[in-house]
Amino acid sequence: MMNEKLKLEVLKALIDLETIKFGKFKLTSGKESSFYIDLRIIPSYPQAFRKIMDFYVEKANQIKNFDVIAGIPTSGMIYASILAYRIQKPFIYVRKEQKNWGERKRIEGKLEKNKRVLLVDDLITTGKTILDAILAIRWEGGIVNDIVVLVDREEGGKEKLEKEGLKLHSLLRVGEILEFMVNSGKINQNQYRKILEETGRL
Repeated sequence: MMNEKLKLEVLKALIDLETIKFGKFKLTSGKESSFYIDLRIIPSYPQAFRKIMDFYVEKANQIKNFDVIAGIPTSGMIYASILAYRIQKPFIYVRKEQKNWGERKRIEGKLEKNKRVLLVDDLITTGKTILDAILAIRWEGGIVNDIVVLVDREEGGKEKLEKEGLKLHSLLRVGEILEFMVNSGKINQNQYRKILEETGRL
């Protein structure tokens, strides 16, 4: 069970630091969106960063059943590397593309065959980036069962992972964030409804 006090503190921090931005954005998935969640700014704010890392540590300690922590560039690497340091687990990261020099690796770091890998990213939308990273890890002989993210945008990523027998662990869902924002007057009802329509909730 996640620490509800910690969850609320992280939720408030994300809003106070204006990590949720409204306008017209193109996401990594290629989809157009009226809102964007920028978690890359979090490490610039040590207090909020520490609380978020406490979440990752707490969740990793609940999962337990893994040998190595893997990060996805670029945001996921930040959280994954610090998590690995905090709980004393080996760290690797998955390149977006195989490099065409040196050993032409896709996985950086030491990954032995049949080692269980906890995959870490900051956010999930459609799940495409995460599934691609999992394929690369499996190609190298690693085993992935669990993925940890800070925010689930609730746009099909979790369901795609579940179809592959994978379990997604997230601290916050975008629906929770938006509900908190509209209830606290951070966004108006029109903004709220527009996003609900965009993400298939209305």
